Amino acid sequence: MSFKGLKPIMYAGREVWPLVEGGKGVAATNHMSSGAWAAAGGIGTVSAVNADSYDAEGRIIPQIYDQLTRTERHDQLIRYAIDGAVEQVRRAYDIAGGKGAININVLWEMGGAQQVLEGVLERTKGLVAGVTCGAGMPYKLSEIAARYNVNYLPIISSARAFRALWKRAYHKVSELMGAVVYEDPWLAGGHNGLSNAEDPLKPEDPFPRVKAVRDTMRAEGISDDVPIIMAGGVWFLREWEHWIDNPELGQIAFQYGTRPLLTEESPIPQGWKDRLRTLDEGDVLLHRFSPTGFYSSAVRNPFLRSLEARSDRQIPYSRVQAGEHTVQLDVGVKGKNFWVAPRDLVRAREWVAQGNTEALKTPDDTVVFVTPAERAEIREDQAACMGCLSHCGFSSWKDHDDYTTGRLADPRSFCIQKTLQDIAHGGGTEQNLMFAGHAAYRFKQDPFYSNNFTPTVKQLVDRILTGD
Repeated sequence: MSFKGLKPIMYAGREVWPLVEGGKGVAATNHMSSGAWAAAGGIGTVSAVNADSYDAEGRIIPQIYDQLTRTERHDQLIRYAIDGAVEQVRRAYDIAGGKGAININVLWEMGGAQQVLEGVLERTKGLVAGVTCGAGMPYKLSEIAARYNVNYLPIISSARAFRALWKRAYHKVSELMGAVVYEDPWLAGGHNGLSNAEDPLKPEDPFPRVKAVRDTMRAEGISDDVPIIMAGGVWFLREWEHWIDNPELGQIAFQYGTRPLLTEESPIPQGWKDRLRTLDEGDVLLHRFSPTGFYSSAVRNPFLRSLEARSDRQIPYSRVQAGEHTVQLDVGVKGKNFWVAPRDLVRAREWVAQGNTEALKTPDDTVVFVTPAERAEIREDQAACMGCLSHCGFSSWKDHDDYTTGRLADPRSFCIQKTLQDIAHGGGTEQNLMFAGHAAYRFKQDPFYSNNFTPTVKQLVDRILTGD
């Protein structure tokens, strides 16, 4: 018996529970977790973002980029991405055994997103029920979905974003829109769509925002049977009781991104699972260090704290003496044409005395002070860029035209591909980016996980269906 009469919905021509596994970027959701989620009757989501491939013995094939140029490495990346996602989808489909549904998740802002998506769908016909896609404005998603006859599920964070996508493209392929994912920008883990008009420090209640999405959908003639999937901050269904069967909202489904990380089938390393149990409220930080330029949410571990500290060691400069820039910077830089404010010169000298002897220019006419080791790592990572994003602030790569964003590479950011691959394959949880939703502190409080209990995906889905 499910919570409050929560009923299955029709999705891709089959009955499934309105419970969706959130697709988590590089290798954090794979065939094991998503196949098991579908087998439990829900919608499992294979991440098609640099997914793992396997050799004949079943070992993960390391993604090594040995080509000399970025464009050649980018081509390697696309091949790895397609091969890996196809392998994951096939395995997930087998595990699901005809139950539930398998979606794939892609980021529109990933490098070569369209090529990857088309390459995967071409080789997995009949296996993929739908494609969820966010991180940017994926206008072409509906047209690609139509070509391969799969559902598409745009990920949006506001009614305004949905309206723009619908007016420009989606109204032409309305019959394949399987659902609309509302990803709450203050609650969800990973990258999210906080706009410049919204305050990162002032979360808004999701109910009126989701109601605005439904009002927009109704105004465009979209049936209430097309679900809105609430993503971000969902833990106990009983806390969302007033959303279920609510005529103001129409059909609602719920997406779980963080809870499936701590399951038997979750592919993340044990150290990452253990760390999730230790988090307190406020340990997840909404930050702007990502090379995508988007806000994103991750655990405020030493990796993130070092990025915060780096940005704190930052001063503006000008090339000529002007305004309050009346003194020449005499530490950390070569040459004399760095003019700064007198108080900033004092701060810079203090940072250098602490060992941050290298000043690196940013695209915003500032310099940040780092240690020689940090400088070496930043330069090495920038040089090794393989074009994993369509636009990368860290390396100034762009995946089309002249292959450059035209902006200076930004040393305040980091190589996201390197750190996500590392943490997903056994690297430390303290020195890597560790994505998590803002409700992750609840692992510590929820009695379901006491005595170090780790559920199977089936046990988790059964538990969720009780309201807990």
